[in-house]
Amino acid sequence: MHNKKKKHTLRNVFLVLILLIVLGGSAYGMTKYRNVKNAVNSSFTPSGVTKQRNVSKELQEKKPISILLMGTDTGALGRDYKGRTDSMMVITLNPSTNKTTITSIPRDTAVNIPGYQKDSPAKINAAYSYGQAKTAITTVQKLLNVPIDYYALINMGGMEKVIDRAGGVDVTPTLTFTYQGYTFTNGEKTHMNGKKALAYSRMRYDDPQGDYGRQTRQRAVLTALLKKSSSVKTLLNQYFINSIANQTQTDMTFNDLTKLAKDYNSVRKNTSETHLQGTSAQVADQSMEVMKKSELQRVTDFIRKNLDLSKAKTGDIQYDPATQSSSTTKTDEEINNIGSQRSTTSRTNSNSSTYGYSSTGY
Repeated sequence: MHNKKKKHTLRNVFLVLILLIVLGGSAYGMTKYRNVKNAVNSSFTPSGVTKQRNVSKELQEKKPISILLMGTDTGALGRDYKGRTDSMMVITLNPSTNKTTITSIPRDTAVNIPGYQKDSPAKINAAYSYGQAKTAITTVQKLLNVPIDYYALINMGGMEKVIDRAGGVDVTPTLTFTYQGYTFTNGEKTHMNGKKALAYSRMRYDDPQGDYGRQTRQRAVLTALLKKSSSVKTLLNQYFINSIANQTQTDMTFNDLTKLAKDYNSVRKNTSETHLQGTSAQVADQSMEVMKKSELQRVTDFIRKNLDLSKAKTGDIQYDPATQSSSTTKTDEEINNIGSQRSTTSRTNSNSSTYGYSSTGY
């Protein structure tokens, strides 16, 4: 089965800053209100996308909302280009049913990126390199035909610092392997510093489940960080708060987050998880995940149901090998170069963001 339900804890959370406040907003309010507000404000970056719904009204009326959570690989394991999104998840929060859904989108999903037809088909993780958050959000919306109310992005390379500021995390590996000089043993609880945790979460090719296994390990690390971050001692650590803010970007305001903390806290009672399941195929000499229309429809239904939206046809930008040529697809190296160029330009134009993003988004 694709779906896995967990009671009483919000497992597999990706963006620590946002859902940490959802889970522990009262603790923040009592101890570090001003510092957290400043941290959130420093992370605020509009996406440049026209929202499909009146999100302020949705929040005010305590309606279900969606968040696209993304992890970039900027700076991870020595990388210095802007990078693609290592992880993409659509999270829905429904306070009426007390339910959260988490939908993972494989990084290698073959799509036609809106606005970049000459470079398509391409892996969905390239959407961010081409047009930053704006293009990534638009691509997901058009792929699945679901509204994305907010986005949040975290620099996975910077997670090393965040984990170290929290004093490390405890994770029990589900696979035995060696990567980047670190050895991990299946079933053996391990205390990991930032570098070791990043190595554990990033190994991909030696995992029998490939990218799906990598996603599972990455969520395990971030879940461990979430638990560590929920302690009062960690919340009182200003260095920890700042380190999260420096590696995070979102179009959620502090008021939005406090609204979530107040009215959406019950969603952690029931979590249901799924992921797009594709078929590996060579597309222009690259290995991509090709999605069937029926699989896209299943995931569209899954997301729209928790948003209390009526059923609708899934999107139409997936790669179709039966009707579409793949000869124009850019290589990974070419996409990386695009990321490097955009990163350099953004750092030149930016005044405040650790990422080097423009304060107005793309």
